[in-house]
This record gives sequence, C-alpha cells and structure tokens, in this order.
Amino acid sequence: MSHDHEAQVHGGCCGGGGGGGCCGGGHHGHHEDHIGVTGNEMVTCAVKGTTTSKSQAEASGLVRDFQGERYHFCCAHCAELFDADPDAYSAVA
Repeated sequence: MSHDHEAQVHGGCCGGGGGGGCCGGGHHGHHEDHIGVTGNEMVTCAVKGTTTSKSQAEASGLVRDFQGERYHFCCAHCAELFDADPDAYSAVA
C-alpha cells in the first residue's frame, strides 16, 4: 500500500481539511488539553510537524528510535508512514 505524504500534509491525518483523518473528527481538542500541564513537554510530530505531548506519544508507543535519534508522532498513521520510509522523514526532522 502506498501513502502520499503530500496528501497527508494538506488534509489527511490529524487535520488540515477537517475531514476526519486518523485521529478522529475535524477538531483536535486533545492537543489543547496538554498545554499548561506541569511537566508535560511538547514535541513535534516527525511526519506532520504538528505539536503533540511527549509523554502521551511515549505512553502510546508513538515513538521510533532511528540512527541515534528519537522521533515522536501525533498518531499511529504518522508512525506507520515513518516506518515505511524513515530516511524521508528523519532528514526533515
């Protein structure tokens, strides 16, 4: 199965077009819920570039270690895209 990352950036996974995506509906209140929580470091999704909770990503298994670096993801679909071609996303992050 082939994934078009460009399509994801402009409206698929976790927002953009508001048409659902991998994380549910168009509104993503789960991101706002973590802001202001003591000790909850925010990180950038290595695929989408969106902000996500480091502790939530780690607790959900949405991290990958690749070539000595740790990459975090906002959702399982982004982690799958990274798994399919880590070189494409690690060069950007």
